[in-house]
Amino acid sequence: MADNPTAKTLAELGVSDPLAVAREFARVRERFDQEVSIVQDAARYTLLRNAWVGRKSGVLTSITDNWLKPAPANLKAVVGQALNELRAHVESRLEEQRLSVEAGAEEAASARERVDLSLPGAARPVGSRHILRQVFGEIERIFLAIGFSVVEGPEIETPYYNFEALNIPEFHPVRDDMDTFYLELPKSAPGPLLLRTHTSPMQIRTMEKQKPPVRVIVPGKVYRRDNPDATHSFAFHQVEGLAVDTDITFCDFKGTIEHFVREFFGPGVKTRFRPSYFPFTEPSVEFDASCIFCGGSGAAPGGGACSKCKGAGWIELFGAGMVDPAVYGFVNYDAARVSGFAFGIGIDRLAMLKYGIDDMQVFFQNDVRFLRQFP
Repeated sequence: MADNPTAKTLAELGVSDPLAVAREFARVRERFDQEVSIVQDAARYTLLRNAWVGRKSGVLTSITDNWLKPAPANLKAVVGQALNELRAHVESRLEEQRLSVEAGAEEAASARERVDLSLPGAARPVGSRHILRQVFGEIERIFLAIGFSVVEGPEIETPYYNFEALNIPEFHPVRDDMDTFYLELPKSAPGPLLLRTHTSPMQIRTMEKQKPPVRVIVPGKVYRRDNPDATHSFAFHQVEGLAVDTDITFCDFKGTIEHFVREFFGPGVKTRFRPSYFPFTEPSVEFDASCIFCGGSGAAPGGGACSKCKGAGWIELFGAGMVDPAVYGFVNYDAARVSGFAFGIGIDRLAMLKYGIDDMQVFFQNDVRFLRQFP
């Protein structure tokens, strides 16, 4: 208001009786009611509150200073009572308006943040385990069910655990630099180190810590200096197995391996052993299974020889055998009392055979189109 009556004294306004005082307070109250009725947000509410109840320049302060204090004695009681009634009215309406403004702000915020459940959700791609990890898990499940334990070990090994303790002497061809990755170490290093070429070192480490019976499988990554192609890689995966006890025979070995193969490939798979040689087993065998692609017939469905088994009807799976007694000497086992078997399974090869994969390089190329085929 351009003309603010509360800035003047009652004498300046020509007020000299109680009725005139009541009229002036009624005008002020009407002005307040008009202003408070149009407040819709917190900012305007704050301005209005400061304008009316502010300690230094508020309307109620001005009335106290300009109307009450200089009022003549016959009007002081009337002005004081009217001021108290106005103050109570102003504070009551301001509180009501504060609650109304806050409720409106909360409702507006709720409307902004409300989730419309009728809208389709945002599709988030869900990852899955790599196909090799799935095969690892399936193999571990099969062997855990028949009493084996899973152990893991370091990928950087000493020649002793990787070769010598497995009955592979220093002059053996697999110890040549062309087959093994050796680490370049400072001259002060206590001895050479290498990237393990198989997970068999953990068989030795396990037998050093544990007396028979021992039944373990050792999954993990291994390294050899192979040129990458469809069936070779400088890094690949194996599961080595070992069982040692006082009464293990070749029949136990044969039954265990056949059980695993039929659980993994299916009950219709046939198996056979072929004589072979490995430094740490004696006798040693190569384990074959009937071709799962042609059913062991050697013939392709469209005629001609099966491309997987080359018409032989059999596919080589892995090497195995009874533990060579010489190995027991490295772990202080009595070779006259204990016996056992060991095997080494190529995980990448089993995955390729089971899922019809032609090139093992796809395991390491991180091509999402390939990985999504194995959820």
